[in-house]
Amino acid sequence: MRFPFEAAPEELESHLDDYVDAVFSCLESEFLVLPKGKGFVEYPLFEQGYEALKLGTGGFAKLDPAAVLAVVHERPVALLVLRSMLGFTPPEWAYLATQRLGVAVSQGAVRSLDRRVRLAPLAPLRRDGLTAERVAALVSVACQLLTEGMPETPADKVHRLDKADTRGGPSALRALAGIGVPYAMLLYERFLGRPFAGHRDSVSELVGDALESAIEEVLSRAGVSFRKTKRVARVQGFDQAPDFIIPSEFNPQVVIEAKLTEDDGTARDKVTRVQHLGELASAGMPPGQRRYEVVACIAGR
Repeated sequence: MRFPFEAAPEELESHLDDYVDAVFSCLESEFLVLPKGKGFVEYPLFEQGYEALKLGTGGFAKLDPAAVLAVVHERPVALLVLRSMLGFTPPEWAYLATQRLGVAVSQGAVRSLDRRVRLAPLAPLRRDGLTAERVAALVSVACQLLTEGMPETPADKVHRLDKADTRGGPSALRALAGIGVPYAMLLYERFLGRPFAGHRDSVSELVGDALESAIEEVLSRAGVSFRKTKRVARVQGFDQAPDFIIPSEFNPQVVIEAKLTEDDGTARDKVTRVQHLGELASAGMPPGQRRYEVVACIAGR
């Protein structure tokens, strides 16, 4: 089976549907296997954080911010356990700390802290400075929320703390820590939260990088000069920089847009992006001519 890049323009025009089918036939998803990436926390490490937190709070009998903070300082992986108990993303946790305590914890700061802990989960944290203040605020608001449990909520809404371990405050935590989680409830909360969702989000760029790395390898092997742009890079003549410019941004002859998509919504967005590059290439040019060729390199399902 021939692919579109192997055919002449006239042949493409006359058998367009066949070439579309040829492209679709070779697309497949890799969603079953995720890259670990730097900062992947293995279960034994996570469990160390859990046991340290359990011990420091007397089996979750009393969620004292000072006691929890002491555990977090000595065993930072406990911070990841605490966030998992809340069921929040780092920015959500930071927002509540800022809202409730008035301590400015930006999204960038909490993401950096989360990554730092993932990279060195057992390296003690500093007890002074701005980061220490932010950690204290995060721990304090977490203890507040876990102690209060789920507030009264309208029947047509579901509260984020309506989970088996956080619904009833410390008593619910103690019960689950002592007797284990009912399997049906574990499955239900997993259903609500999407398995591996947090990790998928944290390595989303690595998943896309696999496609770009393959393109880079092909170009390098063929001795083709190219500029690989960085994310959110500014390149003159492009309102949004393509992934690759050949040979350079000063004399673009070919641009390559690499797109990995696993659902129809993001596919539509990325098709629009490729079409826009084609419009930029043709703008102000005589009919049938372009400033540069646009190549779409796609993967996924």
